Amino acid sequence: MEAVFVHGALVRDGDWWWHRAADLLREETGTASRSVRLPSTGEAHRDDGSEGLVADARALREALDDLTDTAVVIGHSYGGTVIAEAGAHPAVERLVLISSYLPPTGTSQGDIMADEPDPARVEPGGDGLVRLAGYDLDGFTARFLHDVRADLRADAWARVVPQSVGAFTTPTSAAGWEGVDSTYLVCLDDRSTSVALQRRHAERATRAVELPTGHHPFLSRPDLVVPHLLPAR
Repeated sequence: MEAVFVHGALVRDGDWWWHRAADLLREETGTASRSVRLPSTGEAHRDDGSEGLVADARALREALDDLTDTAVVIGHSYGGTVIAEAGAHPAVERLVLISSYLPPTGTSQGDIMADEPDPARVEPGGDGLVRLAGYDLDGFTARFLHDVRADLRADAWARVVPQSVGAFTTPTSAAGWEGVDSTYLVCLDDRSTSVALQRRHAERATRAVELPTGHHPFLSRPDLVVPHLLPAR
């Protein structure tokens, strides 16, 4: 089995975001990891100009096509919407959703966030991209990284990028989480995605586990995340 990580919105470089969990998973179990490069964040541009949710889902399917073994697919935040749009794939053995989403067909990322009491501030530009608005390192840390080691925060902030508006406005055409064994990790100290929204989506998973962490537990407490990447016992 291999772990495949799908990172969240408005950031790049999933290998970096996932590196602490990847290292621990490899040390403890010998399991390899890889991260999906999302076209909507400029990581893997397509010749056809499609850089929204559909292209991100295609990138995930292509990563799964490359595997020679089964996969546990981990979706963080927006990554769960990508997993849904990617649809069923024979390589997927299990899903782990971290402060993430299991949207039904016909739901956009914008739809998911519409009922949040305090959504992250974003602003669209005239270039087809959406950007985080009004944040600096301190503000980003307070909302997203308050329980992450201080030496990692600047590196995280350096990986914040604009993202295609299509990642937020395109309704899903599939629900790739349906019929797949899944674990939802609810982050109880998350200052970005509300616990109420997490719990609503967790009801669609096979099981839910609550962690005493912020939005990025794979950076702050990989020791709490890695055990849930293994087959349920």
